[in-house]
Amino acid sequence: MSLSSFLTKIPNQIKALFDGIPAELKTAVHIGVEVTESIKTFVDLPAADILTAIIPGDIDDEVKNWLRTKLPIILTELKLADSCWQLTDPSEITACAVKVLQGLDGSVKSAFLHNLSILMVQVAADGKLTWSDGVYILEWYYTHEFKAAA
Repeated sequence: MSLSSFLTKIPNQIKALFDGIPAELKTAVHIGVEVTESIKTFVDLPAADILTAIIPGDIDDEVKNWLRTKLPIILTELKLADSCWQLTDPSEITACAVKVLQGLDGSVKSAFLHNLSILMVQVAADGKLTWSDGVYILEWYYTHEFKAAA
């Protein structure tokens, strides 16, 4: 078997893996991608609640509340909001982190968003998804489900 034929089989194997995972893990992957995409495309909204702007409206209220609490913590732990260490309001922390993200170089920004997405999926999955599994599943989902639907 050639390397190229082997590599073409990987997406199908990941799809089979994705199809077989529990619904709550699929939801966690979807949430991680949606929120990260919202952060990526976020442009200054004057006086808007940044957390409301980046959390998709079709997500369950309990998950929205969880994201409003956890996202600033995740951004702070990733050191994305280090320049805003004095802030305590979750919306201000998130706005500051987004501003820092906007100033990053394209490839560095992409790497940060990719890691953020995996971390959010892992947290949303309540520890039921390892980092390495999250990398493969998230990448497959983003390429074959999220971008395909857009």
